Amino acid sequence: MSIDGSERAVAHIFNSAVAASAISAAWEVGALDELKSQGALDASEFATAHGLDPSATTGLFRALAAVDIVERADNKVTPAVNFEEAYRTRSFFHWLTRGSGELFRRMPELLPEQNRTGDYYQRDSAAISFACREISSFCYDPWFDQAVEGLDFTPRVIADLGCGSGERLSQLLRRHPEARGLGIDIARPSLEVAASAAHDAGLADRLSFVLADVRDMTERPGFAEVELLTCFMMGHDFWPRERCVDILRRLRSIFPATRRFLLGDATRTVGTADRDLPTFTLGFEVAHDLMGTFIPRVTDWESVFAEGGWRLRKKYAIDIAVGEVIFELEQL
Repeated sequence: MSIDGSERAVAHIFNSAVAASAISAAWEVGALDELKSQGALDASEFATAHGLDPSATTGLFRALAAVDIVERADNKVTPAVNFEEAYRTRSFFHWLTRGSGELFRRMPELLPEQNRTGDYYQRDSAAISFACREISSFCYDPWFDQAVEGLDFTPRVIADLGCGSGERLSQLLRRHPEARGLGIDIARPSLEVAASAAHDAGLADRLSFVLADVRDMTERPGFAEVELLTCFMMGHDFWPRERCVDILRRLRSIFPATRRFLLGDATRTVGTADRDLPTFTLGFEVAHDLMGTFIPRVTDWESVFAEGGWRLRKKYAIDIAVGEVIFELEQL
């Protein structure tokens, strides 16, 4: 079968959609890691070793081969020209297909205004937390480490808003062995993952979790002791502007001892053509458009801090995939 021009281009779009799910699956079943570490694998042997269906496993590698992530020669699978970049961004594909797959599947139902009320969409919070743990590691962590290293105090109590898998708190508690941590998240499945990870890391006695919606929570025991407050990859949920100002004021009130607030989040793309968007940007922004979530620009964020009771001490501009930035704030 031979195809040319637009037919080939559209076939590539279709095949890429299949490959997106295959990248996520290959990461979960360990195929990407084995290819990365060993440089090759036998598809039949891999399926047997992992209890996978042989035909379905071959289909997985066909999907990856269709977009030059791997090459296949009989059962032998080796990395191809796009493997390294796919491996680097594997968590983006997991976020898209596993965490947000239901959201995109229901796109036709989410477009009509009459359907966009109440809890009108669903995502897999545990899968998103799993993906965001790795996304954070290369989109935020190096700059977050700089910000924490530059603090002029040693925090005794740390709280993370929207803590997800709890990895950020675990990192901070390992850095500060005398500190205690408090993770707050709206998603029970994420907190279950976080609690299990804390137990496995030997941090269960220093790390506790609260099921709450950061956007409307009130004072709780232990909140008044928090000296370092962090919030990553969920600040856009504070918006629109009036609500964001109100939430910032309430955070200042219910965490009165906070000496620093490290707020890291994505920001809306400005001035990039649709055809030039990097991996993840389009998926992230369209997903939040479907959910009715406003994604602020950097200037939008900078306009609310003083009104919300916070002073901007420093800004870490990252801009790897979705205009990432970390704001270092202190109370006015």
